[in-house]
Amino acid sequence: MKIAILPGDGIGPEIIEQAVKVLNTLGEKFEMETAPVGGAGYEAYGHPLPEGTLKLAKEADAVLFGAVGDWKYDQLVRDLRPEQAILGLRKNLSLFANLRPAILYAELAGASTLKPEVVSGLDILIVRELTGDIYFGQPRGVRICPDGPFKGEREGFDTMRYAETEIRRIAHVAFQAARKRSKRLTSVDKANVLETFQFWKDIVTDVHKEYPEVTLDHMYVDNAAMQLVRAPKKFDVMVTGNMFGDILSDAAAMLTGSIGMLPSASLDAHNKGLYEPSHGSAPDIAGKGIANPLATILSTAMMLRYSLNKAEQADRIEIAVKKVLTQGLRTPDIYEAGATKVGTSQMGDAVVKALM
Repeated sequence: MKIAILPGDGIGPEIIEQAVKVLNTLGEKFEMETAPVGGAGYEAYGHPLPEGTLKLAKEADAVLFGAVGDWKYDQLVRDLRPEQAILGLRKNLSLFANLRPAILYAELAGASTLKPEVVSGLDILIVRELTGDIYFGQPRGVRICPDGPFKGEREGFDTMRYAETEIRRIAHVAFQAARKRSKRLTSVDKANVLETFQFWKDIVTDVHKEYPEVTLDHMYVDNAAMQLVRAPKKFDVMVTGNMFGDILSDAAAMLTGSIGMLPSASLDAHNKGLYEPSHGSAPDIAGKGIANPLATILSTAMMLRYSLNKAEQADRIEIAVKKVLTQGLRTPDIYEAGATKVGTSQMGDAVVKALM
């Protein structure tokens, strides 16, 4: 089994190092190859997604990804910015289904910004469509406004669009996930304003006919954002488009105490996937040894479960993470009075020890 290791920028190399330590503790034989991506790719080869990195990602059975981005690259033309690497990987690997679990460990109930009685026992799965929507829609750019009250001025524009196949395949992923859980699915849209999402709603409703055992409800995205804060446990599985999913999954992250706790999987139609923490590169804390590696370690567990068919090893990692939290070890983002504050490497070492 070949794993492409793409550490990236900022805290990416630090957290990936801990995940690799965990993989090396499992007693499995993995072939791991590392390549630059993001700003590191630009520095090495003049492009955020070098040809060699993309080739490695295509050949591997799974991709373990750190994070990309740094303020120092903000002046580059858009096609050369680090963030284009992750968009390029999603597109070239056809990673259309993004799974983002938001689970509140009982040990971290006090770290959430919401009252414990509101979030205790939280276990949500957000299924985000990943290769369509306004992030990839064409045409896009800056032009002279051709009509309307601001005709003749410069304007920026993007295009929101979804093909029926794109909606159907992500809906199937979501319904299948709901069928394995509590058989409840919430489809999030903005059908009252956007034609694209009226179309989305219609297609999801049609796919529902194939899953009569699953209860489906529809919710506008603004209401969904409010309900995530007001009564998050009313949700089980949520499915939505690329942009809405990007926003809602980050909001759900804070319910769990820290975005540093949220793993993610981005899958193709055959469960080959790219696995990464939901957080970014955090260049402000890079090199300080204080980043939380648990989201990356939990992403590694997802990789073992979904792409490498090693469910038992995935369980071992998740149990080890819970054990470490029970021991009271906390990185600064989840620290609270009475806990033991540790750094990135110390947290990784603790998970390794818990696996032995």
